[in-house]
Amino acid sequence: MKKIKTLVLFCLLALTTVLCACTDDKAKNSGSITIGIAQDIDDSLDPHKMVAAGTKEIFFNVFEGLVKPDSNGNIVPAVAESVEVSEDKLCYTFKLRNGIKFHDGNAVTIEDLEYSINKFAGRDGGEPVSSAFLNVSEVNVISDDTIEIRLASADPAFLSYLASVEAAIIPKSNATPDTVCIGTGPYKYVSRSPLQNVVFERFDEYWGEGGDIKNVTFKICTNADTIAMELEGGTIDMCIHLTKGQKMQLDKENFTIYEGTMNLVQALYLNHSFEPFNDVNVRQAMNYVCDAQEIMDYVSDGAGSKIGTSIYPSFGKYFDESLTSVYDVNVDKAKELMAKSAYPDGFDMTITVPSNYEQHVDTALVLKNQLALIGINASIEKVDWDTWINDVYLGRNYESTVIGVDAANLSANALLSRFTSEAGDNFTNYNNPAYDEAFNNAVNATDDETATKYFKECARILNSDAANVYIQDLPDFVAINKKFEGYSFYPLYVLDLTKIKTVK
Repeated sequence: MKKIKTLVLFCLLALTTVLCACTDDKAKNSGSITIGIAQDIDDSLDPHKMVAAGTKEIFFNVFEGLVKPDSNGNIVPAVAESVEVSEDKLCYTFKLRNGIKFHDGNAVTIEDLEYSINKFAGRDGGEPVSSAFLNVSEVNVISDDTIEIRLASADPAFLSYLASVEAAIIPKSNATPDTVCIGTGPYKYVSRSPLQNVVFERFDEYWGEGGDIKNVTFKICTNADTIAMELEGGTIDMCIHLTKGQKMQLDKENFTIYEGTMNLVQALYLNHSFEPFNDVNVRQAMNYVCDAQEIMDYVSDGAGSKIGTSIYPSFGKYFDESLTSVYDVNVDKAKELMAKSAYPDGFDMTITVPSNYEQHVDTALVLKNQLALIGINASIEKVDWDTWINDVYLGRNYESTVIGVDAANLSANALLSRFTSEAGDNFTNYNNPAYDEAFNNAVNATDDETATKYFKECARILNSDAANVYIQDLPDFVAINKKFEGYSFYPLYVLDLTKIKTVK
C-alpha cells in the first residue's frame, strides 16, 4: 500500500542540533524554582486516568505521547521520530525514536508502545481515555522499531488525539502506574505531599532539548488571598493563573507579568437532569440576561475573550465568532421566555463553584445578580477542589457550576465529545439527538473540510439550544520573579517547564 508522509518529524535542523548538544546544556544549571498552583493533583499518577486539567497541565512535562504539541499548536515528534499515513488514511505507521529512555533509565521498546496504545485506546479490556480511540481497530508491531495503528474509519484529527498527556507512552513493566510515575518527558516525578507540594526533577537523559532548571517544586496554594504575599515574600518564585487583583498587588520591579489566555471554555454549566434546566425557554432566558462583558469587567478589568459555545478562539477554524452575539443582553426577551416556561415566577438554584479559583467564584457572584433580574434566586456553594471533582464532575450531583473546561488536544473533538448523550464525561447530562448525529458525522468524515463543517454545526447546536451559559476564555496572568525568564503560552492548557530559564 502506497504511503505518504504527513509529518516531517526528523528533518528539522534545529532538532538535530538539540540532539547533539542537549546533554551538555542540561548540566549547566543545578538551580531550583517553586511554582504556586491552585489545586493538588489527581490521586492517580497514571496519565491514562488523569482527570483534572491542572494535573495534566503540569504532567505535560513528565509524560509524552508518540507526538506532542508545540507552543504554536503544531504536532511535533516525541516518542516517535516519524509517522507515515496511508493514502486511505486508515493506517498510521510510527517509527520509535532511537535511544529514547524512560525516567527509570530503561530504554523505550516497541512492546512499551504496543502496551500503551492498547491501554489508552481501551483495547486491553479497560475504557479508552477518549471516545475518539474507539476508532482504533488494530495495533500491529511491524519490527523492533516500527508499529502501526489501523482505524476502522478515516479521521483527519487522529494525530491530534495522540498529542496529549492522556495518550502517553509508559513502561509495560510498571505494574502499578497509579502510584509509580514513569514517563519519557524532560522532567521526572520525584514525590508528592498531599495538599502541600509536588516535586519534579530534570531528566538529564532526555532525548531532546531539556529544562534549564534542575529542581521544580509545585506548591499547592489554595488560599487565593495569600498568593501575592507568598510571591513577594519569596515562598514561591512563580504563580500561574493569577487574578487581576493578585497581579495588581505585585511590585513590577521584582516580577515579570506574562499575559495570555487560559484556553478554557468558562461557562455556567447546567445539569440537564435538574428540572428547570430541561426547559429550553429557561436556558435561553438565562443566556439573554447574563452579560459576559460585565463579568469580564468585574473579573479581569475587561480582559478575556467572549465565547458563545464550547469552542474557544485558539481553535481557529472551529471558532465561530458570530455565535458570541446570538444572546446579546436583552432582559425583556429573557422575561418573555421565562413567561413561556414552566417557571414564569422564577425558581431557586445553586451554583457550586470550586473555592480555590477566585475567577470562577467572582463570576458566580456576578451571575447571581444578573439572574435575579428574571426571578431566578441563585445561591453560591463554595467547595474544595476534591469535592468539586467527586460530586460535580464525576458524581453529577449538582444543579449548576462555574468552571473552565479545557481541551486535551488540538481537535474539536476534545471540546465537543463530552456533550454526546453517551459520553462518560458528559457531566452536564446534555442529550440532543441532533447533536449526536452532527458529532457522529464529524468524527466519521474522511476529509478535514467535512469534519470541520460538522464540528461547527455541533457548536451551533449547543448555542441555539442554550446548552449552557457560555461566558469567556479567561485571561491568564503569570507572574515570575525576575531571577527567571522565558514563560511561553500554548494554545492548550499546559505549562512547559523547558521554556523557563534562570537569568544569567
